Amino acid sequence: MDFAELDPVAILASTVAGFIFGAVWYGALSKPWMQAVGLSEPPKPDPKLYAMTFVCQLVLAAVIHVILTGQGDLSVGRQILSVALLWAGFVVAPMVVNHRFQSQPWLLTFIDLGHWLGVFVVIVIAQSFF
Repeated sequence: MDFAELDPVAILASTVAGFIFGAVWYGALSKPWMQAVGLSEPPKPDPKLYAMTFVCQLVLAAVIHVILTGQGDLSVGRQILSVALLWAGFVVAPMVVNHRFQSQPWLLTFIDLGHWLGVFVVIVIAQSFF
């Protein structure tokens, strides 16, 4: 991989898109999510938590960019398939294990897994515009 091929604008734009997707996802599923984690009221917004989340999604977008750029000229469909496989191996498997050992409800697992699949796909789609 030639790191000179990295596109910081694509990485940043896809990070923003993934972050927005997460806000919409958890906004739409706030009641079931709160039930799954045992909250009766929504947590108070914490700017540090949102900043950390953004930085972590920036890392995720950069890694996806590096992996997919290193694969040559893939169609968007192939890129989505690639990130779906990465998601299955590196998100689904560990999250299911962790949530089962933590005795978390399956509802939380499915909400969180759906979020991360959406973020991965949104990152790919956003990066395809650059």
